[in-house]
Amino acid sequence: MKELKEVRFDETRILLKDALVKSSILPQKQDQMDRTITIQGNTVVEGAVYAHRLEIKGGDVEIQGAVFANLELHINSDVSGKVVFRKAVGSADSVVSRAPKSNLLFASDINAKKVTLYNAFVAGSIYADEIVLENSIVIGGVFATQKLDLSDSIVGTFNSPSVSISSFVGLFLPSAFSIEKIYAAPDTKFYNFSLADFGSLYRGQEQSELSGKIKMDVDAVEIKTTLSTDEFKKTLLSYTVISKVLAVDLIDTDKFQNHFLLTAAGLNTQLLRTFEFGRDADGNPIELTLEKIRDFFFDVLHDKIKVKDIDGNFDIKQFVN
Repeated sequence: MKELKEVRFDETRILLKDALVKSSILPQKQDQMDRTITIQGNTVVEGAVYAHRLEIKGGDVEIQGAVFANLELHINSDVSGKVVFRKAVGSADSVVSRAPKSNLLFASDINAKKVTLYNAFVAGSIYADEIVLENSIVIGGVFATQKLDLSDSIVGTFNSPSVSISSFVGLFLPSAFSIEKIYAAPDTKFYNFSLADFGSLYRGQEQSELSGKIKMDVDAVEIKTTLSTDEFKKTLLSYTVISKVLAVDLIDTDKFQNHFLLTAAGLNTQLLRTFEFGRDADGNPIELTLEKIRDFFFDVLHDKIKVKDIDGNFDIKQFVN
């Protein structure tokens, strides 16, 4: 790998391949504000990046600083290998990746007008006007000011005026929100994982008897709430399993360690050390690295790690006993 210790570019275009950039790539004068940066693969940038347009054409790319693309951050559909963003990513317009063979990881938040991601893991949250996610995991929330489209994805929660779901969609938290009624394509599976025993599954152990995923019926779990003041009135729809999670206070769900696992993913880049998560069957320590957490949740999404269904009929006497 070629090492570029000090980056001084005057051109309107930067091309990087087989490069280790030891500094940030930031404009030094006005005419560099419209600069396009193209990364052809096998590149590490240790600092922040600003570009008018940032295009990634090849895999095994890691940008360790914050990224802002004024026009677009685009990952070509034929990219394979790892593409990692260690800090926050933003764009005045769009962040787009439709690369099915890429191993795409965002270790922090994404903020743009439009976000379209395929096969992505986001440890933070996504904020945009329009969001499309397919075959993706978002540990935090997905917040769209206009519309949201989810397919084969698990997210922490979501909030958008218009929401469409298809194939398989899961939630890590008990509730999600919309203004219009959710459109669910035929045969869509909608599940809540707030009572899943991820701690045991991560260690390869048996799941707790009282744990499991909760099947959500869009019509049955919908609650309409009206918020009003003297000046305006707003109706909000919430899709929640809070009535089932009501039994949480009567059982020790801390042993599931879901919040610890999700927090370890969300705070990974800010932690000073890697935490251990117990030991496996061979007595080896289990580490909570972002990459391992990513692989674990994709195995859950693809049903390679099976989360059992929870019994939907709650008997309070059972939990008291």
